[in-house]
Amino acid sequence: MKGSTATLLISCPDQTGLVAKIANFIYSNGGNIIHADQHTDFSADLFLMRVEWQLDGFNLPRDMIAPAFTAIAKPLKATWSVHFSDFVPKIAIWVTKQDHCLLDLLWRQHAKEFNAEIPLIISNHTDLYRVANQFGVEFYHTPVNHDNKIQQEARQLELLREYKIDLVVLAKYMQVLTPDFINFFPNIINIHHSFLPAFAGANPYGRAYDRGVKIIGATAHYITADLDEGPIIEQDVVRVSHRDNVADLIRKGKDLERVVLARAVRLHLQNRILVYGNKTVVFA
Repeated sequence: MKGSTATLLISCPDQTGLVAKIANFIYSNGGNIIHADQHTDFSADLFLMRVEWQLDGFNLPRDMIAPAFTAIAKPLKATWSVHFSDFVPKIAIWVTKQDHCLLDLLWRQHAKEFNAEIPLIISNHTDLYRVANQFGVEFYHTPVNHDNKIQQEARQLELLREYKIDLVVLAKYMQVLTPDFINFFPNIINIHHSFLPAFAGANPYGRAYDRGVKIIGATAHYITADLDEGPIIEQDVVRVSHRDNVADLIRKGKDLERVVLARAVRLHLQNRILVYGNKTVVFA
């Protein structure tokens, strides 16, 4: 596909004629729709849609698309956003000591699987400085404990502003963020090493082993103030057996964590996720 595209994400109370109104806005301004998908959650009486169109030949300049669409969205009581394919967002990856998710994300970005920059890694330990140095990414050590958590989060927010970060990815960052931090910066994706809502919190593999489960999973979700209860973006599972010990579960789980987190980040970067309530619609 040649040229840049615009993507509209919209949710609003369900009513007749929504697809026609949105499509007509694009058509009447000379746009060519290349992808469109929608979903209606009848239990919530909510319509959700993702539509993408080519900007070549579109009559409205970019800075006029949002003001023009407001006239349509306001009477619909819609929540919406417009995104452009040639915008390159900046990601900050937060880690503790485990490197498997960090290495996977850095490799995928280096291989141009992600349309994003990764200028910043933040960690509460120094173990992964060598990885950041290997990939030429700035590394900041912000050790966190009970006494300094508020001060360190202020420093972390300062770094996010300094580097103009659009998305934070918690790639095995073994700290709980405060509600105040999340209010200031809500665009955060976390990877949890279980198939949520099962085994939320710490040591899920040990608890899964004790329970004798036959599958284990990984879950990527947006962070909220409620631990491991944010809107789920992506999940996957793998079978385990009575022959597997805790170390086997961890090894198999790490493979899942890498893949599930990468899928979630890619879906976010491609503007394929709509959040409503504590749920998501993913237009994959």
